[in-house]
Amino acid sequence: MLVVIFRARVRHLDEEYGTTARRMRELALQEFGCLAFHAVTEGDEEIALSYWPDEASIQAWRAHPEHLEAQRLGRERWYAGYSVQVAHVDRDYRVGTC
Repeated sequence: MLVVIFRARVRHLDEEYGTTARRMRELALQEFGCLAFHAVTEGDEEIALSYWPDEASIQAWRAHPEHLEAQRLGRERWYAGYSVQVAHVDRDYRVGTC
């Protein structure tokens, strides 16, 4: 399993951002095999974690036209800057309900 870690410095989030973010999450989960997607914004910092079964799923998601447009809008309007990291999950276990 892989995790994509997206960190951003927020410039300005508007109503279109909320609509786009919801659509991107739905698309990743329903059409590209994303296993889980979590995002948090605090002040001017945002972090999103998405979990994927393989690199091919991430690449397909990255190249999807709607996601490419969301990336463009992010660079132009919503984020002052961002970083993306992809890492392997070596261990995954849970205790109780989370």
